[in-house]
Amino acid sequence: MRIASPEWLFLAVAAVIFAGVWIMRRRWLRYPFPIVDRARTGRGRRFVWAAMATTVAGLVAAAAIVPLAVGLARPQEVLSRSIETAEGVDLAVVLDVSGSMAALDFKPTDRLGVAKEVIGGFLEGRPHDRISLVVFAGAAVTLCPLTLDHEVAGRMLEDVEMGVLPDGTAIGMGLGTAVSRLRSSEAESKVVVLVTDGSNNAGQLDPLTASDLAVEEGIAVHTVLVGRGGEVPLPVRVRDPRTGRVMERIQHVVVETNPELLAEIARRTGGSSFHARDAKALKEVFAEIDALETTEFTSTRLERYRERFEPWAMAAFLVLLVAAGVESLAGRTPW
Repeated sequence: MRIASPEWLFLAVAAVIFAGVWIMRRRWLRYPFPIVDRARTGRGRRFVWAAMATTVAGLVAAAAIVPLAVGLARPQEVLSRSIETAEGVDLAVVLDVSGSMAALDFKPTDRLGVAKEVIGGFLEGRPHDRISLVVFAGAAVTLCPLTLDHEVAGRMLEDVEMGVLPDGTAIGMGLGTAVSRLRSSEAESKVVVLVTDGSNNAGQLDPLTASDLAVEEGIAVHTVLVGRGGEVPLPVRVRDPRTGRVMERIQHVVVETNPELLAEIARRTGGSSFHARDAKALKEVFAEIDALETTEFTSTRLERYRERFEPWAMAAFLVLLVAAGVESLAGRTPW
């Protein structure tokens, strides 16, 4: 409930003043109340009862001012609801699935396993964004077009694995595919998060050319370099020459990285460049990206009111009728 015009409540003070003046006026009448000397006769007793009835009628009339004041103050029942709309970000995650992402320097699994887990948590925290997933190795493919169905996107992310695409690291192809997916977007904020652990060594599209395409489309690219360069422990499948069985062995393999290229892509597109050397750092990187790419919320509160003055106005009217009834019982008495 709310009071639309609370200033009318001060009118209730008039009820007290009116009642006080009415009582004092009754004492100043020509025939004061009570009239002891006339009470001994029947006529005197009738006069006393009439005077008392007139006094009560005045007090009841004064009391009618209280509900009248409340009615004039317009008590209202509040009927409200809040509408919240969100303007999300159209976001494409470009994930490297080349063979080097199997490096075991990220615990508890490997680079790809940790990256999938961190990216999944990142997407869960952005329910208002449209998400697209692109994976690349020696070629690039779109796993999931822009969608608000994060459950579907999450399942597709979980199913990502290495060995499906030709080996290599086609950073330009991965970025170009993401730009193509975001080209038709009408969102004010379009973002690509490029996650890789290597240097561009495959594909027909140069990474810097792809970044220029992103600039033309107003797309910011955040680049994330996963792991360190040089020798890293990598599971390698080898065939035993004697038995012919394929076994997996851990070998130290040299992985080339190009942080300068990733930094230049981010600089050209207005994004940020990050380097995560372990699983903890990767989580911190995505937390920072999450803070950079905020979703804009607008909240509109619609308020409707239902007037509730009628019961109070009716109460004032009924009290006045009671006052008039009491006065009519008293007959003609001096006022």
